[in-house]
Order: sequence, then structure tokens, then C-alpha cells
Amino acid sequence: MIMIMKILRFLLPALLGLAALALALGAGLYFYITPQLPSIEALRDVRFQVPLRIYSSDGQLIAEYGEKRRAPVTYEQVPELLVKAFLAAEDDRFFVHPGVDYQGLLRAAFELARTGEKRQGGSTITMQVARNFFLSREKTYLRKLTEIFLALKIERELSKQQILELYLNKIYLGQRAYGVGAAAQIYYGKAIDELTLPQMAMIAGLPKAPSRDNPVSDMLRAEQRRNYVLRRMYTLDYIDAERYRQALVAPISARLHARNSELEAGYVAEMVRAHMVERFGEQAYTEGYQVRTTLDSSRQRAANRALRAALMEYDRRHGYRGHEGLVKLPEAAPAEAAARALTDRSRLAGLVPAVVLALEEQAFTALLKDGREVTVAWEGIEWARPYLSHDRRGKAPTQAADVVEPGAIVRLQELEEGWRLAQLPAIEGALVSLLPDDGAIVALVGGLDYFRSKFNRAVQARRQPGSSFKPFIYSAALDKGFTAATIINDAPVVFDDPGLEAHWRPENYSGRFYGPTRLREALTHSRNLVSIRLLQDIGVRFAIDYVQRFGFQPGQLPANLSLALGSGSVTPLQMARGFAVFANGGYRIEPYFIDRILDGRGETVFEARPPTVCRDCEPEADAELPPVPAADPAVMLADPPGPAPLPRAERVLEPRNSWLMNSLLQDVIKRGTGRRALTLGRGDLRGKTGTTNDQRDAWFCGFTPGLVSIAWVGFDELAPLGRGETGGRAALPMWIDYMQTALEGMPEQRRDPPAGLVTVRIDPVTGLLSPSGQTGAIFETFRQEQVPTRYSRAEASDGEGMDQDNESAEPLF
Repeated sequence: MIMIMKILRFLLPALLGLAALALALGAGLYFYITPQLPSIEALRDVRFQVPLRIYSSDGQLIAEYGEKRRAPVTYEQVPELLVKAFLAAEDDRFFVHPGVDYQGLLRAAFELARTGEKRQGGSTITMQVARNFFLSREKTYLRKLTEIFLALKIERELSKQQILELYLNKIYLGQRAYGVGAAAQIYYGKAIDELTLPQMAMIAGLPKAPSRDNPVSDMLRAEQRRNYVLRRMYTLDYIDAERYRQALVAPISARLHARNSELEAGYVAEMVRAHMVERFGEQAYTEGYQVRTTLDSSRQRAANRALRAALMEYDRRHGYRGHEGLVKLPEAAPAEAAARALTDRSRLAGLVPAVVLALEEQAFTALLKDGREVTVAWEGIEWARPYLSHDRRGKAPTQAADVVEPGAIVRLQELEEGWRLAQLPAIEGALVSLLPDDGAIVALVGGLDYFRSKFNRAVQARRQPGSSFKPFIYSAALDKGFTAATIINDAPVVFDDPGLEAHWRPENYSGRFYGPTRLREALTHSRNLVSIRLLQDIGVRFAIDYVQRFGFQPGQLPANLSLALGSGSVTPLQMARGFAVFANGGYRIEPYFIDRILDGRGETVFEARPPTVCRDCEPEADAELPPVPAADPAVMLADPPGPAPLPRAERVLEPRNSWLMNSLLQDVIKRGTGRRALTLGRGDLRGKTGTTNDQRDAWFCGFTPGLVSIAWVGFDELAPLGRGETGGRAALPMWIDYMQTALEGMPEQRRDPPAGLVTVRIDPVTGLLSPSGQTGAIFETFRQEQVPTRYSRAEASDGEGMDQDNESAEPLF
């Protein structure tokens, strides 16, 4: 006993001294570290890195850009059971301790003393918040002390609920998911309030080792961790025995749920992304911006379908170019070798990669990338005559072996009637559709598939418009004093044009000449020689100045007579802008594709304010309108609008000119090169086909008063499309297919002619007034000051009928 007392008398001062030393050391560290601690005020206004998201006008997700996937939530939005799951896994004394759990620290210290290893950190949720927001993850004693002092400071200045909200939004949970909102979406495709108990426990178990223990990377370890969290919840009386037992046996339902695009519009998404980075810099990817585009999801899907269908139809017309590759199939395990060959091949334009496994006489079996084996019947093979050139195909196949062989890597297309052999078209195309009254782009496709080629042909490809440019020349002629009944001789001619540096002998597409021709008939049937003579009469310089009204720039246009045949350089979007002037009654608009930008708080930071047609804002005056150069199409953005009305689109065409051009372009549909569009069964269609030399570009530019749509087809390398591949054959079907859907629910629109127009009967051969009783006379509309004053001498004429008979055999182009 005496010995014990002596030992105590010796130890007590020593212990007191050590305690005093520890206190002094702690105080010293406190006063050394505390001044260096960051301000907690930053946590009150923390901004999480949230990706850029792009939507259609009706709210469908197009794309998401950003390294971190995050969907911030408030504390009130987090289910109570999910909070308890995290408390059970990470810090069950969270609502009791002051930011530092001394019991946990003592356990960690004991473990360190027992094993010599730092197996337990003793970190509370508050300490994790301190580390995640302000500190590095290095494991040093100084950093740990800083973390402790910072946690105490956080607890003094923030409520427990605020701290938990920060933690649940910041914590990394694997698979690029930051926060519980993102984790619920990525692992289960759900909002947090839709999670089941086992799913909550799975997510709550991730912070310890998110990259290793998540259910996508290692399902077994993730299940073990989930069950540990459930056991802790049961021990802490957060759940009862029955719920615990049910949750333990629940299957692992987690899988990767990337936030999939709801609308395929890769070309527009890239246009938006580039614009956002230009405007906001790299913060565009992290500040949670939401961009609402002008795209209409139904029309965009229709554009995707129409373009692909047209390109694939063209491709089939020109023959099968053969398989994409060949893999040797061993007899022992052919399917395994085939599956390996498909690893790096993806679905493009709806066409599925496959490997041919076996042949029958008129069918073959193929393995798809998803492991399915499918049979392609003869109906899906017989089209595949070998491709020889753009104008020639080989003999029609008689058996499957004439087309494919075992091991061939091919593309298949799934149709309602079964599978069909296909191939990725070598040809490309573009389709753009916009509203003519304000320029809102409702659909845009820049190629067969964005993931095959990111080159956006709708806005980047400058191609020759061919005959689709003629309406702008005809509008200039009307402005110069010509009429729809003006006679121009369609006859052979040789031009010695210095701008062309050679003699030029232009021809009509058919190679025929039709003699004296009214302008209406010349545009209806796309007569090249009439267009050239017309341009010669009005003057090339006048025409170039005039077409600037439609948004074309002089640098895009040749200063010679080939301008009449569309030898300039334009994009499909520029053509859409130009034709919108005809569609809306004579106003120049600016195409735009961003309607609104919201910041991370959901507040509007930018809103489109495009110049908009206002027909009631000005009198329909017959005044001369000078050509006004315009800027290239752009994103029409400005600060959020105040009470001021939208800017008005500028009138650039005199109303009577606009109405007459609509009448001429309507005849192109009714009885000219665009008459296939009559299958739409509408009376308000206008348009113009376009084909360039050697059929290198095929266009159809068409519209109704409420919608302008441009279709283009061509090879990137400017190869010929082939004999007969005119605008009416290669591009018009795409336009028709798209407009069939795009015009659903839109009633036909008709505009009354403006004042100052007069309709009279004329002789179709001379363009003069028709004498009483003349057979074959037709009606034509003129400006009142241009009505013919002389009568034709013909007593009878069937010229119009002859003209139509002659055209019946002319190809559509």
C-alpha cells in the first residue's frame, strides 16, 4: 500500500505536468492554426460544379457537358431515411457532438496505439465537410488538427441541417457522381425521393471507398457495404427487424444510368456548347447553366428520320459496296470471335453492327453486339447489287453468298417487316427548318450521324445552290420592271464573258430549247437559258446588290452570268434565311437557336430577342426598298427583355414582289420540278429544286407561310451524285418526308394579295392581253401599272397546252 502511494505521489505531478503541457501545446496550436482558417462565409454561398445542360423548347434533354455529374438538393428534399442511412454509415452522433466526436477520436487513437497504423480517422461529417471544401486529403497530423479546429468553427456558424446539406451535395459517390441527387440518378435512374431502403443504404455506403465499392465497379463489395449500413441502421433503431430482413435479401438493382439524351440533336448541341464557352468561358461547364433551344422535339426527330431515310434510299439505288471488315470464325466458338470483333463498333444512324455467322441459300444469320442472333431474309438482301461507280451497278444477286460470307462485318437495319442488310451511306446531307416570322430554328441536322462526322453541313458546308438560287434572281427582275408574263427566248447562246475566262455554252438540263418563254414557265420548269438571259438583262451588279436583301454576302457570289445558275457558295442555313423572306411576305429575319439561358439558380440571364415580323405595324406601301447588307445568321441574344416590344424585322421586299414570287414558286410545286410535293395534299406549298453541274449538289428549298425547310444532299469530297440524281429525286423526298410530320396540326395558310395587283387574261404565247374568245388563254397577275395595254393578234392558241406536253418528259431537277 505504501509503495502504491509513493508511485501515485510520483505519477500525479507527472500526469498533471503532461496535461498542462498538452493544454499549452493545444492552446499554442489553436492560436497558431485558427488565424489561418478560412472564412466560413464561403459555405453560405457555395456554388457546386453543375454541368451544362441543353434542352429543346419543350424541355427534352439534348446534351449534358461537364466532368462532374451533380444534381444539388436542399436538406428538406432529402428523405429522412436517407439522412439516417448516412448517419449510420458515417457519424451516428452527428446531432450530438459539437463538430468533433471525441469518442471517435479516442477510438482512432487507441487503434493507432494498438496497431501502429492509422486505420480509423475518427472523422465526423462536419470534419469531412471541412476537408472536402477547404483542405487537401494528405494524411498528416497538422492537417488533422486543422480539420478539427475548422470543424469546430463550422459548427459554431452553421446549423446541423446546413452542414448536412453541404455534405450530401459535395460528397463523391463514384462514377463521376457528386452528391446524393446525382448518385440516385446514375445508379438507379431515380430522384432521391423514389429510392427504396436498400438503394439508400447502398448510396450511403459509398463515401468510404466510392471508386472501389460502388455497385458498377464491384457488385460484391458494394453489397457487403450496403448490408453493413443496413445492420448499423437496425442496431441504431432506425429501422425495425422486418424492414431489415427484407432489405438484406433485396437484389442489387444498381446499374449505370447515364443521363441519356432524350432528343438526338448533336449538331445543335455542339453549336450551343461552342457559344456558351465563347460567352462564359470554362465556367460554362460548371456553373449549372441550362440552355433552352428553339428546337421542336417532334420536328427534330422527323428531320433525323427524313435525312437518314433519303440518304439510305440513295445509297441502295447505287449498289452495295461490301462489308466493313472480315473476321475469322473458328469452328469451336464462332460467336465469341464475332462478339470480340464488334467490341469497338457502335450503332450509327440507326444501323446496327453485326457479324455474319452462317449462310442459307437466300438468307443469313448474324450476331448483333448485344448477343442476339438474327436472321436476314431474302427480302432484306436482294437489293444489294454490287456498286461499280456512281452510274453503274453489277448484276442482281441470286443467293446470299453473292453478297456476304461468314465472318463479314456488316450493318443491319431493323424494320417492321424484319431485318435488312444495310451500309453506312458514303453520301451526306443536311436539313434545316425555321419559323419565317422570327427565324427560330425548329429542326437542324448537319449530317448522317454526329458521332460519325461532327462537321455541321447545315451551317458550315458552303455549296453551290444550283437552280434553287434562281428565285432570288427572278425577284430582282420583278423589282427591275419585268413581269411574270415577260417573254425571254429560250434558245442556244454562246457567251464570251470575261468573268468566266472562256466561251460559255450553257444548256438546259434536258438539252432541249423551248423558244420564247414566259418568266413564270421558265421558273416553273427551271429553264437555265432563260435565267441567264434574264440576269444579263438586269445586270450582274444589280443582282448581287439586290440579293443582299436576303442575307447573302457579295463575297459568296460570282460576278458573272453563272450566278443565274447558282454557282455561288452558300450554306443550307443561309438558304433557309433567304427563302424565309418569301415565306413571311418580304421581311429579313435572323436565324437563331438559343431561346433562353438560365443560371444555376434557375434565373434567366439571357433571352432571345430576334427581329420579328409585325404585319400590322406598317402600311402595305408600294415603295422602293434599297438593298441592305445584313450580318451572317447568329444567335439572337440580349439581356432579359423589359417592357419594350421585340424589335421589328425589316421589310426588304415590296409586298407585291413578295406575293408574285410566292405565286411563281407555288407553280413549281403544282406543275413544275417540285410537283412530287403534291403528295402532301396541301395547297400552300411553295419551293424550288436545285441541281448543280454533274449533279454534285441536290437541293430542295420549300416553305409554307408558317415554316421554311431546306434539304441538301451531296458528297463531302464533291463527287458526282450520278445520272438522274437531281434535286427532285435526291433531296425533295427528304423534304416531303420531313414536312409530312412538321406540318401536322398546321392548317393551310393563304395570304390575300396586297393592293395594287391586277389579274387579267393573257395569251400564253405572247404574254399580251387575250382577245375575247381566244382559246387557251390563261390568267396572270401584274402590278397595276404593268398590265399589258396591247392585245395579242392570235385568235386562238393552244400554246400553253403544247408547253405542258413538252414538259411532261423533262426530268425533275
